[in-house]
Amino acid sequence: MSKKAIIIGAGIAGIATSIRLAVQGFSVEVFEANSYPGGKLAEITLDGFRFDAGPSLFTMPQYVDELFELAGEKPDASFTYQKLALVCRYFYPDGTSLDASNNEAVFAEEISRKTKDQPETIKSYLKNSSRIYQITNHVFLEKSLHRLSTYLNFKTLRSVLQLPQIDAFRSMHQANHAFFTDEKMVQYADRFATYNGSNPFKAPATLNVIPHLEQHFGAYFPDGGMYQITLSLVALAERLGVKFHYNSPVEKIVIERNEVKGVKSEERGFVPADVVISNADVYFTYKKLLADHPKLLPKRILKQERSSSALIFYWGINKAFPQLDLHNIFFSSDYRQEFEHIWKQKNISPDPTIYLNISSKYEAKDAPQGCENWFTMINVPSNQGQDWDKLITEARENIIQKLSKALGEDIDKLIVCENILDPRSIENKTSSYQGSLYGTSSNSQFAAFLRHANKSSKIKNLFFCGGSVHPGGGIPLALLSAKIVGDWIKN
Repeated sequence: MSKKAIIIGAGIAGIATSIRLAVQGFSVEVFEANSYPGGKLAEITLDGFRFDAGPSLFTMPQYVDELFELAGEKPDASFTYQKLALVCRYFYPDGTSLDASNNEAVFAEEISRKTKDQPETIKSYLKNSSRIYQITNHVFLEKSLHRLSTYLNFKTLRSVLQLPQIDAFRSMHQANHAFFTDEKMVQYADRFATYNGSNPFKAPATLNVIPHLEQHFGAYFPDGGMYQITLSLVALAERLGVKFHYNSPVEKIVIERNEVKGVKSEERGFVPADVVISNADVYFTYKKLLADHPKLLPKRILKQERSSSALIFYWGINKAFPQLDLHNIFFSSDYRQEFEHIWKQKNISPDPTIYLNISSKYEAKDAPQGCENWFTMINVPSNQGQDWDKLITEARENIIQKLSKALGEDIDKLIVCENILDPRSIENKTSSYQGSLYGTSSNSQFAAFLRHANKSSKIKNLFFCGGSVHPGGGIPLALLSAKIVGDWIKN
């Protein structure tokens, strides 16, 4: 008789874990509080427009492909994607626009024509990013930091000996200011801190590993949009026998004599299991699902700084803009001031950097003919009781004014439908504490070591996956958390 695994939460890490355990022979059930799978990786439909609700950048597709291959299937039979020639288009307040080509030589030439920096500068910067990746990948990303076997192999030993080269003792901004002459390029490089909800003026320069993932491995667009990642993996899991229970919140994890026994579900009562994996935010896992065991709560979880959150306007736009691409960034005029607002004042800058994603550029059916679906996002602080209604009203006005000026159009008049996602609704829909997108922030050089482990050190057969635990937030790292959990259970 096969062993039984219960996964709490059908976010991308929970789905990936279910596939890995099903391949190992487990009978797997996934309990999801929402009526749909995906967690943050969901979708919204509105008046003929379709929007990917959360993550909109797809990198490291090999981690998705690997799940199909584990199941003995060909990935491209169920899930296809295309590599982007243009990774992102950047717009600066002085009217400069910068195209980040996936071709390093082309990108370097673009930079030399439009900024004060030379082609060799960006090449050196990306080479440094590659070096950090080569050193950290085997230790910090693909393995558990909380398992002795991680440190007992040659690759890890080599990485440990090279740790002084990962640039952990100065901030990203300090490192980027040393690399680049032009402030436009410093701002470009600083932006990568927001990929895991951190502050470039505080986060260690080790995070300069992120550009390597985007520029070297490439950025991609899944055919059908980002939500196809969720749908295709759920379908794969179901083909392997995984059972998904929607509208089925778990009340608590049942523990006896320091060993997992199963879960208590609002719908089905007590459900026994040999192993339980929580894909819920680790804060809520302890505070709610393990509330009967307060001594289990690691005190650092309450003390650690949360990552930033997001304010997203989903706008149906009654016009097409040929000067825009899939990924677009409209920078603020004072980046330091913008992060001061987010991290110190806990509010929103009147001049925020705007990320504009338009999936209809690649998937025409995402918007009616002649229209575009604008996923319009700014970084904001996590929810700590701010007057969000007031902040949203002010931010909406500032965003529309900024985009109207940059594009030479009255954007407000072109908005034919709207939906809004803010830190409160992010917390409510995805159980992310304070609406933080990536769990804890990476605003210290020790952040990687302080993330919660993927296995409980006190409760037998209790595991954790997802963006709030090791190795971190975002689709690639969430998928790697599933890999770490799967390997730990297997071995």
